Amino acid sequence: MKKYILLFISISLFTSCARVKETTYEKHLVFPSQASQEKKIEMISHLVPNKWQLDWQKMELTAFLHFGINTFTGNEWGDGKDDPKLFNPTQLNCEQWVKALKDAGFKMAILTAKHHDGFCLWQTQSTEYSVKNSPWKNGKGDVVRELRDACEKYGIKFGIYLSPWDRNAKTYGDSPAYNKLYIQQLTELLTNYGEIHEVWFDGACGEGENGRKQEYDWKAILKTIRDLQPQAVTAIMGDDVRWVGNESGLGRETEWSATLIAPGSYPDKKENNAQLGLNEMSKDLGSRALIEKAKEAYWYPSEVDVSIRPGWFYHSEEDEKVRSLSNLVDIYYQSVGRNSVLLLNIPPDTRGLLHENDVKRIKELSNYLSKTFSTNYLSKNHKTWKAQAGESKEFLVKKDATVNTILLQEDITKGQRVEEFLVEGFFNGKWQTLSQGTTIGYKRLMRFEDSKAEKIRITILSSRGEANIKNLGLYYAEKIEEKQ
Repeated sequence: MKKYILLFISISLFTSCARVKETTYEKHLVFPSQASQEKKIEMISHLVPNKWQLDWQKMELTAFLHFGINTFTGNEWGDGKDDPKLFNPTQLNCEQWVKALKDAGFKMAILTAKHHDGFCLWQTQSTEYSVKNSPWKNGKGDVVRELRDACEKYGIKFGIYLSPWDRNAKTYGDSPAYNKLYIQQLTELLTNYGEIHEVWFDGACGEGENGRKQEYDWKAILKTIRDLQPQAVTAIMGDDVRWVGNESGLGRETEWSATLIAPGSYPDKKENNAQLGLNEMSKDLGSRALIEKAKEAYWYPSEVDVSIRPGWFYHSEEDEKVRSLSNLVDIYYQSVGRNSVLLLNIPPDTRGLLHENDVKRIKELSNYLSKTFSTNYLSKNHKTWKAQAGESKEFLVKKDATVNTILLQEDITKGQRVEEFLVEGFFNGKWQTLSQGTTIGYKRLMRFEDSKAEKIRITILSSRGEANIKNLGLYYAEKIEEKQ
């Protein structure tokens, strides 16, 4: 009898231990004041995204829609003085926008509900400078509503950009008064249009009348979003999604989501970032050297915004200047393939349609990516590989397969841990280096010369504790022959 009791106790203890979860820190952590570098490394290796950040990361490909009065003036930045009557799309069809995006694999559309000029694309009560004073639909139209409905119909997510800088508002520069106006506009958008998945607002800040400088109330702005749309990620000046630091479509070679740079809206941002010598363009946002000096860390992943054309708003003279397929593929590899989400701007034209050249190009991109990643040439699907630094693992390649692209993914629900890895191919009895990289994160794509390796070997050269590799893929990407 005693043997059975002891056996039962042993099994119970084993089961209990197996169920013990590692400690994680969701979105933000503060290092103990006397923590050693080793302790800080252990803690940051357990920094993880919250549910909304994780859902956002999984989208991978999202669209920006710069549309407004600038579309009809030819400006990139309006001065807030253009006549609202200029806004008059003749064939506006948000379903055309969203269907084209859906067909091309985009998971969300973000509309410039208001740009720096202050012109509002919805029936706002906050200002007369809006669609209600345009001839479009006799002043009864609402672009935000039409896009929201189209997104629901085609099953993609919906986001808004509400510029904090407003060159039309008379109260701009009178900080309390303008903050009240801005929050009124934000409240209208977050209350009247159903579920919103991303709120995008930069730190653009100009001078008001008589040179008055506007001080934004980020605390109240973020609280408004959290109260009204708690599932929405806040981008750029928010604390969920970080600007990559350029508008060229380039993620860093070493892109940490577990970063040391404080979000733009945090009250201690300037002090923390100055202490570490960081800004949005810094090359290093998460190294061990920075961790040693840091007081806090943040799960603050990168969003790469870039336009499909030279400008952000539509200009007819750019109809033949749409980015080439090869350039968009390069951008995809350097954004989604570098642990970021790609936010590609596709501006509607004066008709209120996505131009045919843009639609054609994003569909070509979709077709190319679908073809490239449709066949995984590793011989088997592999379960999560828990790897310590220095460990290697070999994988067989399907016979006679030509490959030139590898995909690696970490299970970021357990943290981002890989610091450096090596990819080798086995040819004629010898191992040869195919590629070498640093961070992996949610997704890493690496390209190399066409190869017919019999097998490949992945070595985790450096890691913050045990790495959790959840997915591996080996693919062939065809060379793109651009049409002249």
